[in-house]
Amino acid sequence: MAKENLIRRQPLRNKIAVVCGGSKGIGKATAKEIVQLGGSVCVIARHMEPLETAAREMQGLVREDSQFVEVIACDATDMERLGPQLIDFVDRHGVPDYLINIVGYANPRYVQDLSLADYRNAMDVNYYGQLVPILLLLPHFITARKGYIANVSSVLGFMGIMGYATYTPTKFAIVGLTEALRNELKPHGIKFSILFPPDTDTPGFEIENRTKPEETALMSKSVKLMTAEDVGEAFIEGLLKNRYLILPGESAPLWRINRFFPWLVRWIIDRDYSKARAQLGKE
Repeated sequence: MAKENLIRRQPLRNKIAVVCGGSKGIGKATAKEIVQLGGSVCVIARHMEPLETAAREMQGLVREDSQFVEVIACDATDMERLGPQLIDFVDRHGVPDYLINIVGYANPRYVQDLSLADYRNAMDVNYYGQLVPILLLLPHFITARKGYIANVSSVLGFMGIMGYATYTPTKFAIVGLTEALRNELKPHGIKFSILFPPDTDTPGFEIENRTKPEETALMSKSVKLMTAEDVGEAFIEGLLKNRYLILPGESAPLWRINRFFPWLVRWIIDRDYSKARAQLGKE
């Protein structure tokens, strides 16, 4: 009933959001939520085919003539290519109200199987893939003295487990970036949020499972997967309530425990790791 009332109220009517990484998973669910609540979206992703599929789904949720769904097929890390396309978008529609960065991927492996290139690739996509759109739209936000930038970290942006040595540092970096920008840009009227999703049933998560170390897979068995739709709904609800930290599902209690009892989180993780190794017959 609460969701039905929200849809009826259309709280995002006449609002425009640029959603980077919005063709699949949490990104697509978030963009669809925006459209369902009356907003318009420009969805950015690398490949046109999934973008067009997502756009058709979003177009089916449009309720008002003023709403629109646009797509840009571009790598979010490619500043030279993305810049002119975003300038064109701003020229045609004005400064967007939201920039939502959901670009990211994980490549879980044993640390001894990782190369320096793996670490660089993770930082390029997960960190620069969110930083570049910010840098491109920031001058427009500053001039307009408005804007809401929402970045996506992870539960592994405040804790770490084995297998995610390339991923975890990038998600910590997103938190640091958002903290610094939140403070510096507050006088310009620009707001910030960070989403910390737990394990979520997405195409990206399926890909993770192909390379995930055995211990990591065993440690994750007790974790309840959220749907991308539930995470997207929690994300937008958090933005509508101006929450700086958005913690859907199990990420909320994990964050609280880690905030006040970090030693306990490490003890639990180490215990679960030891159990997994024993189950696999490893010393």
